[in-house]
Amino acid sequence: MKHIPLNNRFLDLGSQFYRKSKPVPVTAPALIKFNKNLASMMGLSIEDTNLQEATLIFAGNQLPEGSIPLAMAYSGSQFGSFNPQLGDGRAIYLGEVNAPDGKTFDVQLKGSGRTAYSRNGDGRSALGPVLREYLVSEAMYKLNVPTTRALAAVTTGEEVARETLGPGGILTRVASSFVRVGTFQYFAAKGDLKSIKILADYVIERNYQNINGVDNLYLEFFKSVVERQAKLIAQWMQLGFIHGVMNTDNMSVAGETIDYGPCAFMDEFNHNQVYSFIDRGGRYAYSQQPPIGLWNLTRLAECLVPLFAEDTETAVELAKEVLQSYETSYEKAWLEGMRIKFGLVRSDDNAGDIQDKKLIESLFEIMQMNHADFTLTFFYLSRLNLIESDIDEKLKKLFDKTESIEAWLGRWRLRLSEETTTDEERQLNMQSVNPVYIPRNHLIEEVIRAAEDNNDFTLFHKLHVVLEDPFTLQPGMDKYMLPPEPEQVVENTFCGT
Repeated sequence: MKHIPLNNRFLDLGSQFYRKSKPVPVTAPALIKFNKNLASMMGLSIEDTNLQEATLIFAGNQLPEGSIPLAMAYSGSQFGSFNPQLGDGRAIYLGEVNAPDGKTFDVQLKGSGRTAYSRNGDGRSALGPVLREYLVSEAMYKLNVPTTRALAAVTTGEEVARETLGPGGILTRVASSFVRVGTFQYFAAKGDLKSIKILADYVIERNYQNINGVDNLYLEFFKSVVERQAKLIAQWMQLGFIHGVMNTDNMSVAGETIDYGPCAFMDEFNHNQVYSFIDRGGRYAYSQQPPIGLWNLTRLAECLVPLFAEDTETAVELAKEVLQSYETSYEKAWLEGMRIKFGLVRSDDNAGDIQDKKLIESLFEIMQMNHADFTLTFFYLSRLNLIESDIDEKLKKLFDKTESIEAWLGRWRLRLSEETTTDEERQLNMQSVNPVYIPRNHLIEEVIRAAEDNNDFTLFHKLHVVLEDPFTLQPGMDKYMLPPEPEQVVENTFCGT
């Protein structure tokens, strides 16, 4: 199909990086959603009249022009334990698209059948995880968080066996790279330094062209990955997002959020919130995401150390120095983002940073003690004036005990009184980063139940439309901003494998 022209430079890296794997055709593919805006960014000329043919590609029944499909090899540290042989077990890489603006997009089918790395799996996906990833990844994009994206979602006309039999789906997802920390670990475990260097050169050329020409290219590459990851996780924390399974095979070296399995946005604030059914020890809880980011980057450093210097001791010291910068980068990104979220202007001194951090962290402690909703708390906070108003009462209703939030608001307003911004200016800034709508777990569950049980995608499309404009209060859409009722709470999410 000429409307999706692909090439595949990943093939040039060498056969050790992949196994050629063709998608397994499905019985009765039907299009759920096609992302026209993303297709336009990619320069794809898929008109409505071409969608029937394009659906065959999105289902894996037909290959686009220039595609040589493959499954990528990688390892992974899963919940702290190293697994040397993973790879794309239910995803097939179709190739890359070169967009008109010079950007390169990798295209992958997720749930398109068995590959050489599927082990005991069927390589398929249940419909629910496809709908979840479509909604959450596109919501993240609209929330200005670096992320993989969804180009299309289809049903397969076939059932997959998980806890029970249910309808299958396939997601066409797009990334600036599908290379993971685990991809580097795969070759490090084999002692294959040559392949590590080939892989690093490929990622630099694709995702870090700005660092070309520096003295120590691979050290600068590692620094850049650390910086991007620190900023990414800071953004997760600012939105109450929990990835759910931060294994090294689920961490992109391009600095994008990848692999939306048991992920969720918090309702009630809880430092220790976990949604993944398999994370019984809380390794990937909300508050653990920053240190786990460092842990994952340390695993990457272990792979890249031989490229930093010929002398091992020198190379290790260089790696340690970069890793030590992670906490500084994260704290800076976290505080800068939180300041905007809280309506605070940047401080010019360290003492001001410390005081603002205390003010910010104290609200989170009060939110946790009072079971306050994360997103709604900041929705109302971003609408308050320097002088108390009736909106204060709406905010206070989110808290079990109003005395604590009343006292905090007094301290917050005292801090705001030191600044020169008007209420209107501050509110506009805050509302540009504090969403009204997030893909709440109970809403996604409602979408999945309607689709899987009744083949009804009405709720999916309604929720998607609302999430397309997350920072704007939309008339008649109160349902989408409210937290779940007790009977609607979703305690666990699943990866769908």
